[in-house]
Amino acid sequence: MEKRASRPKRTSRSVARSTLQIERSRELRQTATEAENIAWRLLRGLRGDGFLFRRQQAIGKSIVDFCCLKQRLIIELDGSVHAQPSQLARDERRDQRLRALGYRVARLSNGMVLNAPEEFIKRVQQLVSEPNQGSSAERTPSPGAARRPLPQGGEGRDFFS
Repeated sequence: MEKRASRPKRTSRSVARSTLQIERSRELRQTATEAENIAWRLLRGLRGDGFLFRRQQAIGKSIVDFCCLKQRLIIELDGSVHAQPSQLARDERRDQRLRALGYRVARLSNGMVLNAPEEFIKRVQQLVSEPNQGSSAERTPSPGAARRPLPQGGEGRDFFS
């Protein structure tokens, strides 16, 4: 009988691990725009405050520009193409999928990073200092909850009688 390679243990169901996404993330990091490179340098400065950002991070079926997993915060840099109606609709659908995974999504313009980097970092600092307001309705329940729901009011054993 042939042995199968063991899969790495996932730390979060929303963080993707497919080889294709990892390769695409690497490619995007290597071909980053000027705004993305500047934003990355600025975001790395927040490490001293305990906020570790990842760039071109695969989450679910998407690859996001920047992500702070600790705060479940995604920063997307948008250029002028994102102002087109067709792209706005795509961005909104994508943001809804990411919010369904429990992330907050902030879309900031490339122009802010290039022309006012101090405003960019100030806005990001505000975002990371806000607690994640994800309610249970916004978060995806654990897969186990769907298979084995907890007993409701009076169901199950009564351990106190």
